[in-house]
Order: sequence, then structure tokens, then C-alpha cells
Amino acid sequence: MSNMFKTALLLGALTALLVLIGGAVGGQQGMLVAFFFALVMNFASYWFSDKMVLAMYGAQPIEESRAPALYRIVRTLATRAGIPMPRVYLIPSETPNAFATGRNPQHAAVAVTEGIMRILDEEELEGVLAHELSHVKNRDVLIATTAATLAGAITYLAHMAQWAAIFGGRRDEEDEGGGAFGAILMAILAPIAALVIQLAVSRAREFQADASGARLAGKPWGLAKALEKLETASRAVPMDASPATAHLFIVNPLSGRTLLKLFSTHPPIEERIGRLRALRI
Repeated sequence: MSNMFKTALLLGALTALLVLIGGAVGGQQGMLVAFFFALVMNFASYWFSDKMVLAMYGAQPIEESRAPALYRIVRTLATRAGIPMPRVYLIPSETPNAFATGRNPQHAAVAVTEGIMRILDEEELEGVLAHELSHVKNRDVLIATTAATLAGAITYLAHMAQWAAIFGGRRDEEDEGGGAFGAILMAILAPIAALVIQLAVSRAREFQADASGARLAGKPWGLAKALEKLETASRAVPMDASPATAHLFIVNPLSGRTLLKLFSTHPPIEERIGRLRALRI
């Protein structure tokens, strides 16, 4: 199953879950209200997330004279991908990592940490940047925002179900024999299901960016070697990152926290490397 098809299937599952819980809890009107609030929240995130996340990690624009090799790689890859040259930022962190952000290729930015510049050679750095620019070309920010909107609406509806069960629970139990319990169960399980599907969307997009990035660079081994280094170094030098932005990074900055691995936005590094090594370009 292709990653594009898998992403479409997962977004469809989120939509179906929204319709299901919306109809059960608040009918069509309740579903529309929840979807509207989620849409407004994520619309603002879509338009301003690049500025917020760059500021969150203290990223500063870096001039080409300070990082000529970095600019050369980014410019070459952007030209190959047929997208405008993105803005280039440096994050003052020793943890090796990188991310791309921006609502579309015309407003994109790529940010790398000081740590990643130190430990990767040019071939490996090219693989990482090709992965990040693939996210830009594939408009993954839009896909992630769509998934977040649907998941957010489901969460709002679940809260509505909780309040409905609290204030109408006794009547439901008398009239429908345990209706309040069913509403509470749905309120608990629906957000979990939405989160799991949303994370699956993120993981599918990571696999897609790995594959398209390897083709953009013209070779898969640069990114494969980079991922090996980044995984090891990230464990040795953990990054103080927010779970809300973990999905942006090339490797999960929260990977060292055992509990959070259960809800990781990234596929296992070993699986990513295995797929890259098996890739034929």
C-alpha cells in the first residue's frame, strides 16, 4: 500500500469517526459546531505555525557567508524539487536535528541545529535536507493541519459527550438502560482513536518524505547514514522539545522518553533505515 493511499485512507477514517461521534453525541449541529471550532484553531496554526515554532526553538536566520555549504545544498535541492529557495535558520542546540515548516513552498523555512552541522558530512546533510524539502514539496503541513482539525473536532465532541453524560446520565440510564455509560465510554475512546489515527498519518508522511527525499538527493544511503548518527546522538544529548512540535523534526526529539514511544509521531528508526537501504533509485 503506497504512503499516499495510506494517508488518504487514514484521513478518511478520521472523517468517518467525526461523523460517527458527531451523530451520536450532538447530531449534525453538534458535529458542525465542533468542526468549526477545530477549524478556526488549526487555521490560525496553519498560517502562523512557522513563526511560532522558529521562535520556540530560538532559530535565527543564518547568512550564506556563514554557512556556504548549507546554502549550496539547500539551493541545489530546491532547484531539483522545483520549489522556491526556502529561508534558512540555525537553532542554537547541540542536539543534532532539523525541521522544515511553512504553509506552502512559497513560505517555507528549513532549520538545522548547530549539533547536526557538526556531526554530519555533506552527503548525510544532503539526505536530511532532501527529506525536509520533500515535506515542503508534498505540502505535509497542510495534511498535518487537516488531520489535526478532524482530530480536534472529535475531541471537542467527546467533551460534549462527557458533559451530556454528567447532566443527563440518570435519565439516559432509566430510559435507555446504560446510555450514560455508553456516552462516557465513547467520550474516552473516541479521542484516543483520533490520536492514534493522527499519529499514523504523521508516520506515513515520514516514510513518504524518506523515499521522496532519497530520490531528490539521488541516493538513499546519505539519509540512512544520517538517521543512524542522529538516533545515537539524540539519545546522548536529549533535546528540550515540545510534544506539540515533535512531528516536525527529522528524528523524534522525544524518542528517549519510553512512555512517549507508544505515541510517537515517527516510525522506528530501524524500519526507516531498512526501507531506505532496500530502495532502488
